[in-house]
Amino acid sequence: MTTHNLRAGPETVRIGVFNALFPPVMTIESGDRVEVECVSGRESVMPPAGSPFTIPPELSAILVANPGVTAGHIVTGPIAIAGAMPGDTLEIRIEKIVPGADWGYNLIRPLAGTLPEDFHETTLMHIPVDKARGSCTLPWGTELTLAPFFGVMGVAPPPEFGTIASKEPRIHGGNLDNKEMTAGSTLFLPVWVPGANFSVGDGHGVQGDGEVCVTALEMCLTGTFSFVLHKGVGLKMPRAETPTHFISMGLNEDLDQAMKQALREMIAFICARSNLSREQAYSFCSLAVDFHVTQTVNGEKGVHGLLKKGLLF
Repeated sequence: MTTHNLRAGPETVRIGVFNALFPPVMTIESGDRVEVECVSGRESVMPPAGSPFTIPPELSAILVANPGVTAGHIVTGPIAIAGAMPGDTLEIRIEKIVPGADWGYNLIRPLAGTLPEDFHETTLMHIPVDKARGSCTLPWGTELTLAPFFGVMGVAPPPEFGTIASKEPRIHGGNLDNKEMTAGSTLFLPVWVPGANFSVGDGHGVQGDGEVCVTALEMCLTGTFSFVLHKGVGLKMPRAETPTHFISMGLNEDLDQAMKQALREMIAFICARSNLSREQAYSFCSLAVDFHVTQTVNGEKGVHGLLKKGLLF
């Protein structure tokens, strides 16, 4: 196993879009590990002059190189995996996630979020992060324990998609916003282009299921990932697992359809891992699988199913 380092900078990030034609900034072998630096923010959400917070120089350089940017995730990559081809599956093991700044922010944006009809004013909170204690403190005094993860983890989409926004999660992954994807978890993504071309960003220090106001604790994070290529093991949708659970995912602009997709994916997973019939798997889901609303704010809404490990035979 070789360990690589990928720093965030104007030449190694892009803002707000995925495209199968984006060339990789790094090529690695299956089994390699990469430490990836990711930054979050734009001019309008930076801490004011005189604040006690430090802006990472990498973030400042990216903003200077991209003047006028008002929206879009800053994602680092793509990372190509040698030998990856359409029809394969890429396993991404999330080994470590550490804060990259002493602050993050939360933003309510007009016409966005789960209740756009109720909240019409821009509301921005800068939230101090105690990296040593692994916590953040909200303006009214509540302290939350950090549970950092990356909102955006995705491979290149199918070429026929062209350029697509990073906002909507799709079959390539992307803006999944799944809070279960902390260190120790694993994401499985279908490969759509040679090399797979994985990108990551949108650091979240902590988030509740739903991400209802449109943002979590948005912050700079650095993640360490190892990549394992599975030849010819094609998936239709992203899947994941944590140390304790198997996870299916559903994505659709209609929350009911997202639920159905997550359920169908879980039924298929159970049938592939056991001798249960589809009818038995369906009943088993009703008895033993928890389905959570992942997020309701990205156009394509998300639902994920959680099956506790040790229940299948």
